[in-house]
Amino acid sequence: MSRVPRIAIVGAGPAGLLLACRLHQAGLPFALFDADAAADARAQGGMLDLHAGTGQAALRSAGLFERFQQVARYEDQGMRLLDGQGRVLLEDDGQDGDRPEIDRGHLRDLLLSALPPDRVRWGHALHQAVLEGPSVALHFGNGTCERFGLVVGAEGTWSKVRPLLTDVRPRHAGITLYELSLRNVDVDHRALAALVGRGTLVAKQGTRTLFAQRNANAHVRVYAALPQQLAAGESAPVQTRASLLQHFADWHPQLRRLIADADDAVRPWPIHALPVGHCWTHHPAVTLIGDAAHVMPPAGEGANLALRDAADLADALCSADWRTAVQTHEEAMFARAAVSAEAAQRILVSGSAEHMLATMRGDDGRDSN
Repeated sequence: MSRVPRIAIVGAGPAGLLLACRLHQAGLPFALFDADAAADARAQGGMLDLHAGTGQAALRSAGLFERFQQVARYEDQGMRLLDGQGRVLLEDDGQDGDRPEIDRGHLRDLLLSALPPDRVRWGHALHQAVLEGPSVALHFGNGTCERFGLVVGAEGTWSKVRPLLTDVRPRHAGITLYELSLRNVDVDHRALAALVGRGTLVAKQGTRTLFAQRNANAHVRVYAALPQQLAAGESAPVQTRASLLQHFADWHPQLRRLIADADDAVRPWPIHALPVGHCWTHHPAVTLIGDAAHVMPPAGEGANLALRDAADLADALCSADWRTAVQTHEEAMFARAAVSAEAAQRILVSGSAEHMLATMRGDDGRDSN
């Protein structure tokens, strides 16, 4: 049995934190770095639905599933699919589902609670990773440099670790999401609360889509998806509520209210993706998990895959022949991610609500994601 070298995990998102929890429990040496100044330095974004075979299984592997159940929202698993004129194509109250929702911030808090407070080295934005013989030197923006025998890139779409393995970079996927917020919907926006229901609303017409997701504390996040083509490094065009309403001018008035009644702030989220089937030649000192390995258009799979990646990598690192196990893990991760990325791409290019519904259900008529 070869001794596992000191491990660096770059990125304290769901994947990095789950891996850290598992390594801490196993007594393996590691350091976890994150660019954020502190755990609460910024908002973590919207909600996630955790699936039994991926996200939930990963939490079970770390002994965190019972605590997850205490904060998960099993009541918010509903799904509604409409066309742009308000015609309902799918309505599922989610009462029989097993994909409970959790806000990203609550998931981060849950994972952090399983680690000693000093295990995350905040304020360490990775500037560059450099191969130096059998080790990797990590140069951080704060001027520090440390060397490790194994580096795990878990820092998302624009990973600074990824270039050690591949020169492939994420490309704009052809759409940008513009995020808006509706607060206290059950009191201040009762009609919209009923429209969204207990879970997620999707409305689609042509190349335009509206998503509305119920988060904790009666907060609904709205995402207006517009087709765009952005070159590398190009910023998304600025949009306001007024300009977004122009893009959806021919939609049903009630759907347009998801934009009109929202807060003034509009945040752009250009969607980027790595090619379907993205992989790399194994390197004994570097690996990737989560979006660093296989970022894809949002279709409910990204965080689930990231958590499963982390759990499987932890299993590999705890193996007697850990070097071979890590390579085997990568091959399994590539295959699993390719299936999800292909499905996400099909949903992305759906040209109508009917097409999206058929894609979601698959050839046998049952929901496939």
